[in-house]
This record gives sequence, C-alpha cells and structure tokens, in this order.
Amino acid sequence: MELKTVKIEKPADLNFILGQSHFIKTVEDLYEAIVQTVPGMKFGIGFCESSGPALVRYAGNDPKLIELAQKNALELACGHCFIIFMEGGFPINILNTVKNVPEVCQVFCATSNPVEVIVAETESGRGILGVIDGMKSKGLETDADVKVRKYFLRKIGYKL
Repeated sequence: MELKTVKIEKPADLNFILGQSHFIKTVEDLYEAIVQTVPGMKFGIGFCESSGPALVRYAGNDPKLIELAQKNALELACGHCFIIFMEGGFPINILNTVKNVPEVCQVFCATSNPVEVIVAETESGRGILGVIDGMKSKGLETDADVKVRKYFLRKIGYKL
C-alpha cells in the first residue's frame, strides 16, 4: 500500500464539499438535491465511478465549477468519492441535503480552507483515508475572539 496526499486545487475563497457515496446515480441525485435546496447556487460536481468504465461523472450549472470538479475528481481518482464546488451559497446551506441523499455514505469535509486529502493506493484501487482541513490550532479563544466571532456571524446573517 502506498500513501499519498492530493491537494485540492481551487481559488482561495471557494467552498466545497468532499464525500463518498455508492452508486452511479449519485451525480444526478446530488444535482437535483442542490437545485431544490438553493435554486440560485452555482455549482459543479465531480464523481469518481468505482467500477465498469471507472469514469469521472459530472454535473452542475456552472461550466467553470464543473471543470474544477472534474479536474479535482480525476486527480483524486478514489472510488465513489464526490466533490462539489459552489458559489452563491455555503456548505451549511446544502450540507444536510447532501448527507440525506440516499447514496451518500459520508462527508469528509465542507470548507473553503486549503485541503490535502490522504489517499491510500493498492493494486485494487484508491481510497480516501481522511483530510487535512486548514491549519493547526494556535491556542484558545479569548473574550475578544468571542466578540469577533459573534459579530461576524451576525454580520453575515447567521445569528440574530
């Protein structure tokens, strides 16, 4: 077995969700779930088929995000993984919807941070072991940090 890291290539502030599912119709079901949840969100989905022709399947409503999803999915090349890039919304807007798609087994991360995916490769194929999502914690939150956090959440409309 060989362990590798695959960096997710994306613009610095672009959000994405990385997960694993189990069936070829995942890409279409994710598309339908997203447009029904946040109709105006722009997104691209890449899905690594794990048997048969083993292709990267894709869908979305934005050519740039679809291309980014295709590129990253092909670089990952891990059976049944999917990646969704989005604009005009955040992972929090669609995360529960994505997790409730019947084929979805798990979500590894939902972030705009730099991410490295830890991949194991054997003679049989490749699989995701986990992710490194962002940086190492630097310390504990202070009272001033709490105020900044609360102000930010209210400023972007997630709290009253």
